[in-house]
Amino acid sequence: MLWVKSFHIIFMVTWFAGLFYLPRIFVYHAMSESADEQITFKVMERKLMIMTHLGGALTIIFGTWLLMGWWAPIIGQLWMQLKLLLVVVLMGYHAWCYKLMLNFRNDNNQRSHRWYRLFNEVPVLFLVGVVILVVVRPF
Repeated sequence: MLWVKSFHIIFMVTWFAGLFYLPRIFVYHAMSESADEQITFKVMERKLMIMTHLGGALTIIFGTWLLMGWWAPIIGQLWMQLKLLLVVVLMGYHAWCYKLMLNFRNDNNQRSHRWYRLFNEVPVLFLVGVVILVVVRPF
């Protein structure tokens, strides 16, 4: 199960890398006025979203495998339930990023680069929460 746990962590890092960088690209895309730059940002967003989807899916697959394996008894513990709640909300954030990417793809962005700068900070809160819950297990 240590291999499964290792892959869960590796793909979690991949998922968060995408969720950290994608909104940063949105910042620059929202600031861009050049048609050539906007095309480049659309390509970058699409390719990064594919990597982010894969990282998220594999994180969930390996995490579920862990829960079904020797970690099954921890599902009843409050820290794990809160962690899983954060993961579900993070999946919503991921879906929101996808919707924003589609808005850019269709030249329908309605938000400023300043809004994207704030939006870009949200995954940090999730990462801090998940890591503290898993390592400290405060409950």
